[in-house]
Amino acid sequence: MTVRHVVVVGAGPAGLAAAEAALGAGARVTLIDSADQPGGQYHRMLPEAYDAARPERLQHGWRAFDRRRRRVLAHPRCTWWSQTSVWALERPDAARPGVSRVHVLRGPADGGGRHRATVDPDALVLAVGAHDRVLPFPGWELPGVFTAGAAQALAKGERVVVGDRVVIAGTGPFLLPVAASLLEAGSRVLEVLEANTPGTLARGWSQRPWQLAVQAHKTGELAEYAALLIRHRVPYRMSRTVIEARGDGRVEEVVTARLHADWSVVPGSERTTAVDAVCAAHGFSPQLELPLAAGCALRRTPGGEFVDVDDDQRTSCPDVYAAGEITGVAGAPAARSEGALAGWHAGGGDPAAPALRPLRRGRDQGRAFAERLARAHPIGVAWPRWLRPETVICRCEEADYASLCRALTDEASAAARVTKLQTRAGLGPCQARICGPTVAELSARLTGRPAERPAEGLPAPGPHHRPIAQPIRLGELAAAPEPSPENPTPPSR
Repeated sequence: MTVRHVVVVGAGPAGLAAAEAALGAGARVTLIDSADQPGGQYHRMLPEAYDAARPERLQHGWRAFDRRRRRVLAHPRCTWWSQTSVWALERPDAARPGVSRVHVLRGPADGGGRHRATVDPDALVLAVGAHDRVLPFPGWELPGVFTAGAAQALAKGERVVVGDRVVIAGTGPFLLPVAASLLEAGSRVLEVLEANTPGTLARGWSQRPWQLAVQAHKTGELAEYAALLIRHRVPYRMSRTVIEARGDGRVEEVVTARLHADWSVVPGSERTTAVDAVCAAHGFSPQLELPLAAGCALRRTPGGEFVDVDDDQRTSCPDVYAAGEITGVAGAPAARSEGALAGWHAGGGDPAAPALRPLRRGRDQGRAFAERLARAHPIGVAWPRWLRPETVICRCEEADYASLCRALTDEASAAARVTKLQTRAGLGPCQARICGPTVAELSARLTGRPAERPAEGLPAPGPHHRPIAQPIRLGELAAAPEPSPENPTPPSR
C-alpha cells in the first residue's frame, strides 16, 4: 500500500493537529512554518536561549500543546521545515495531474542564504491563520502605533515591550490576551478600549445563551483576564476607542472618544492621553493568498470572507484541505478540531472512524461561536467619519483618503484596478494585505456599488489574489530550486 504524502502549511493549533492526525492515519507528513518552532501566534514560544522556566504560566493549554508538539516532531514519518515560507502554489494541469506543487523558500526571512525547493504532495492542508485588521485613523502611520497581534508577538516571542505607557483599542476578546501579554512582559497598560457598546455586546453574546454552555473554558479564561486587569488597575471601557494618534516623529498622545452604536463619535467626548505606544485591532483578516492560489472557492459570512469547506474540511479543489482561521475565526479549540479532521482525511484515514464524531461536534460548536463573535463585535458602519482628507489609507505608498475620494468620483477611474494604479494604494511591499479590505470597503461606500464579486464557485479577486504569495528576491527567483528529501530531482524550469 502506497503511503500518502501530506504537506501541512502552518504549525499553529490547526496545523499541528492536522500533522498529528495525518501521521495517525499512516501518512508521511511535511510540516512547514515560517517560525523557528511550532505554535503559531497562540502558542508563540521564546527563543531557545531564553526558554521560560515555567511556560505553562504564560500560555493557556501549554502542557497539551507541548505533548502534541513533541509527538509530531519526534515521529519518524514527519519532516519539520522551520523558517520556511511557501511563496507560490502551482496548480496541476494535464501534464502534471494531482494536487498543487508547493514552492518554498528555506532559511531566515531576512537572511541572504535562502534557497528554493519544491514539493509534490498527495494532499495539501492549509492552516495559515489570519492577521489583525486595523481600521485607519489620523496618525496611525506614526512609529509606536502597532497592531495588537504584533505587540503580543513581541511580548510572547521576544520578551520585548512596545512601550511603557500603552493604550489598547479596537474590538473583540483578543484585546484581553494582548493586554495580559503586555502586562506580564512589563508594560503599563493605561486602558483597554472596546469600541462596541454594551448593548451591542449584550445582544450578540446573549442570543441563544444555552449554546455558551459548551464554551465554559472560555468563561474561565475571561475570568482570568478580568482578574489580571483588576490586579493591575487597568480600566476596561466600552463604547470608546482611539480616533487619532499624535506626535512629532513618533506617537506621543492619543485622542479617544465615546462612540454611538454605529461607531460615530459622541460630540464633546474626546479625551487626550499621553502614551508612547498604541495597539489596535478591529478583528482579523484571514490569510487567503495560498487558498486562492490553489483555486479554493470562498464563502461570505457576517465576519468576512473565508475558505469554503465541506464537512470533512475539503475545499473546492481535490485533495486540498483548509483548517483554522482561514475557514472562520473561532478560537484555538475549534482550530484544533478542524485541523485534526483535515489531517485525518488528507492522510487517507477511515472516514467512518468513531473518533471523528467529537471532532465534528467541536468544530460545529466553534463555528457557532464564530457567528456569535461576529454579531457581538461588528465593525460600526460610521467609522469612516474618523477620517480626514490627509489621513493615510495605504501606509506603504502613503496614499491618503483625499486621493482615494478623487479617484472614485471619476467614472473613468472608479474601477478597482484603475483606482489602484492612480492612487498606488495596495502597490507597496505588503501588496494590499493591510489596506486592501479598507480600500475595498471605502470604494463600495463612495461609489455606491458593491465590491467586485467573483462568479459563483470561482476564487475571488482582490487583495489576496496574487501568484506570488510571499516576498521573494529576484536572485532567489532566478536560482534553480535545490533538491529536497521529498523531491530528489528538482523540476526543470
